[in-house]
Amino acid sequence: MTDPLYELLTPYFDSPQTPRPVPTSNDPVTSKYLSRLTTLPLSSLALQEPQSLAQLSHSTLLSIQSLSSRSHAAIIASADHFSSLEESLPLLAEEVNKLQIQIPKLDESTATFSSTYSRSTENEVIDRRKRALLMERNADRLSDILDLPNLFSSAISSSAAQGTSSITNYATALDLYSHIKRLHFLYSESPLVNSIYAQTESAMQDLISHLITSLRGQNLKLAAGMRTISWIRRVAPELEATINRSGNQEGLLGYLFLVCRLSTLINMLSALEPLRQLADQESLARSRNTSTTARAGKVNGSAYQGGQQSERYLKKYIEIFREQSFAIISMYKSIFPGSTDGSAAAEIPLPFKSVGLKSNLQPKSAPNAPTASPSALATFPSHLTDLLCDTLKQYLPNVQDKTSKESLLTQILYCAGSLGRLGGDFSLMLAMLSSVGADKSVSSDDDDESGEGEWVEVMKKHRELAGRLEALASGVGAGKGIDKVGSLRIKS
Repeated sequence: MTDPLYELLTPYFDSPQTPRPVPTSNDPVTSKYLSRLTTLPLSSLALQEPQSLAQLSHSTLLSIQSLSSRSHAAIIASADHFSSLEESLPLLAEEVNKLQIQIPKLDESTATFSSTYSRSTENEVIDRRKRALLMERNADRLSDILDLPNLFSSAISSSAAQGTSSITNYATALDLYSHIKRLHFLYSESPLVNSIYAQTESAMQDLISHLITSLRGQNLKLAAGMRTISWIRRVAPELEATINRSGNQEGLLGYLFLVCRLSTLINMLSALEPLRQLADQESLARSRNTSTTARAGKVNGSAYQGGQQSERYLKKYIEIFREQSFAIISMYKSIFPGSTDGSAAAEIPLPFKSVGLKSNLQPKSAPNAPTASPSALATFPSHLTDLLCDTLKQYLPNVQDKTSKESLLTQILYCAGSLGRLGGDFSLMLAMLSSVGADKSVSSDDDDESGEGEWVEVMKKHRELAGRLEALASGVGAGKGIDKVGSLRIKS
């Protein structure tokens, strides 16, 4: 029901001076204000209420003005947005309709994706992504593995540059090789590991070459030789695994060591090439003199006088031969101690018939005994002796001076005694050289007897001197006397 007071005031709401919307009777503010007017006395309505409304209007105007001054930009923007709201709402409704249409398709695609790429099912894309993620997590490890061949090659190169003294670099290279072999054993199906292992095996051949080359060094010491052999055993175990039928345990390493040291000895002897050429000239001159004497039929004619260059060559040759042969065999026995166990020192087979000696001992052999291949050290001294004897046979006849020849024979006996301490005494081989000093064109018995006498005399002097030195070393000096010339006399 309409309030009578509201009907009474309705004609005054519309005014041409202040057009504004007419409040409805149902408005709570209007109803509250009309209820308040009914409670006021007439004097208040006439005097106080207009003033109160004027003050309220004025304060409201001030508030609106301050609000407009503070927020006029936001109000203008809001007004603009509000003006475009009429166009935006239909567009929003249209897009909402489209979204409602696409939601079932999205739901269907989501279900398809979930069923396709589920963890419970196998999928190539997922596997490839897993491998990519795994590779990303292990990128540092893969980088370290890829650097292994370069590190291995660098260790080999630095070891080869520094020689056998570079213990750390060789040990590092072998540790890297062991690590790569372990990776290849654990991950033999990995193409990456197989590729790295192939590169390492290629570089390992260079390492083996460097180690074998180091065995051919002129100044190889026992410690360096033992280290090198131990390294070769690690990188090439197949050389040590090869055991001959005679029971020797050195395998092919012993042969390899002797071949390398023999090559070093031959290279050192080749350095005497200038002296050997001069000795060859003397051999040619002696040969011409011998042929001329034979054609003239002069047995007691002018003999060849010379041999100084041959003497120099043989002295250097025997000196190098003695030092190196003793070093080779002693170093071999120290590196391969088990190679000579159970057997005596290597005996050199002497051609007794060519020396003119006879042996009463007959070789005993079982009828069905298997032939066993000898150890490397069993035949090596014989080869060294043949090498020395061939040189002596060729150049010793050039030396015609008796004193020089005796000096050379004494030097050879010292060399034989040096090897004799290692089981390679070849002093009896000098009997083959007894006829070398004599001229081949003179074949009389007197010359043969003189040659044999010369050899026997040198042997006696050498044994006498050796006995004196042995007695002096054993402390038998109390039973010895000194003669006037200062020589040491052993009392019998």
